[in-house]
Amino acid sequence: MATTNLRDRVVVVTGGARGIGAATASAFVRAGAKVAIGDVDVQQSELTAAAIGCWWGEVDVTDRASFAAFLDSVTDALGPLDVLINNAGIMPVAPAVDETAQSIQRQLAINVAGVIYGTQLAMERMASRHSGHVVNVASAAARMGFGGVSTYTATKFAVAGFTEAVSLEAAATGITFTTVYPGMVRTELSAGLSDHWLMRTCAPEVVGAAIVEAVRRGRRSVYVPRRLGPLTAVYGLLPARARATAMGLLGADHRMLEGDGDVRRTYDSRIEQSTRH
Repeated sequence: MATTNLRDRVVVVTGGARGIGAATASAFVRAGAKVAIGDVDVQQSELTAAAIGCWWGEVDVTDRASFAAFLDSVTDALGPLDVLINNAGIMPVAPAVDETAQSIQRQLAINVAGVIYGTQLAMERMASRHSGHVVNVASAAARMGFGGVSTYTATKFAVAGFTEAVSLEAAATGITFTTVYPGMVRTELSAGLSDHWLMRTCAPEVVGAAIVEAVRRGRRSVYVPRRLGPLTAVYGLLPARARATAMGLLGADHRMLEGDGDVRRTYDSRIEQSTRH
């Protein structure tokens, strides 16, 4: 399989101030790429960029004009866009019946619309060069439903479906698309949630390394850890009733709701403040 040399490629990572985004940006810097991170958290973005040695800018992925202006600034600073990693996302935890309209709307705006806007804008900038790579970060929750994060699960199913569909539309453009399916990752997004033998947490650096390798090799889908690939494939072959029974036995219907409430409230408070306009 042919590989892509990442040296001096312009790579943009949204939600790059912390977590998977910061780890991915750092991995691309080590690979020799020219990296830009974008985030609504200006203070943390500046600190992260200084720590890993990359460019940074403020971006609100829910606002298409903000996203476009950010990518234009990246081009002015580093050159034409080669790789966009749509990583920005949030995951409030709540029973579906109790979730607020604001929480639902924020997740749809960031996790879904932000990915669609980013993909559109990247394609516009890559099409004339007949090359480029768009990486959309979904979740293992895009293949399996989990109680307590029903809206989040829906948004990640949407990311997976959108990426599959748009890659068909763009088959002749020379642009490559990758969907990433991480399990539980040790970031603020999953803070306070209990571990599980089926979905044991991994470090964000593991996901970052997998994304770099996916771009190098042009992979269309990436599971982190890899064992999630065959696991979700088997799950998908089960009849609906058998899937529900299996997930119930594994505690997937309630386990997300049993995390540390104080830690989750701290996370929810931060994302509410950072996404308030």
